[in-house]
Amino acid sequence: MENDYAQRTSSDLEDINEKLRKDVIRSLEAHGSRQVEDLSDMTEIERTKWLFWNLHERLDDIRLMEPTLIGHVTSTQLTVSEGQSMLRDGPALEKRLELSCKWNLLLSFPAFQNEKSYEIGEGWINLCIADRPPVYPSLHEKQRGYLNGDHSLYPNQLFLDGWISEPVWQEIKAQLYTPNPNCRTDVILLDNYLFPVKRGFDFVTGPAGSIGLTNMEFRSFSHPTERRMTPRRNERARTP
Repeated sequence: MENDYAQRTSSDLEDINEKLRKDVIRSLEAHGSRQVEDLSDMTEIERTKWLFWNLHERLDDIRLMEPTLIGHVTSTQLTVSEGQSMLRDGPALEKRLELSCKWNLLLSFPAFQNEKSYEIGEGWINLCIADRPPVYPSLHEKQRGYLNGDHSLYPNQLFLDGWISEPVWQEIKAQLYTPNPNCRTDVILLDNYLFPVKRGFDFVTGPAGSIGLTNMEFRSFSHPTERRMTPRRNERARTP
């Protein structure tokens, strides 16, 4: 009896979440359904809406263009607090890293053997530094975060909420705080790490209309104006 009630409750919650998601995505359809050739004429906000709608509604089609989100980090803020931990019982250190960034969308066009970059606005990356997924943001065990938009004009600016482990933080902090003006750090979100938060994708979670992340990469460049992107389709195997 209890199992039947739990299953009904879970199904009802899924129905509510799916309705909220569809309402959000429907509001993006006017921009999302436009052709990829129109991206050059769109504003940054319109491109963001195009991306979110296509990742939700045309995931298989858009993956043919291997979409990659690149967050160019422009400033950092590390917050450390000591008190009651959200991660475990008892007092502990809480570390949170906030990265201000400029987002770009990189698409591949195999028929023309080229790639094109589109600016999609500024935003923030808010990362908890911990040994395991934190209580907030609420994530599944192997999920690293989710992409969301502000809600005054959804989605306007891109926000990434998630977490990284302490070893990753130790690896990247020197690059983030380098005094060399010719260095730059990017946060790379590859297409096979991006999944819409929707029914059937039970390995990612997040607010209605968001995009779940299962991994993220940090790349540092010593001469950012002269860097060369290697063809991404030769770098990795695609996640099923």
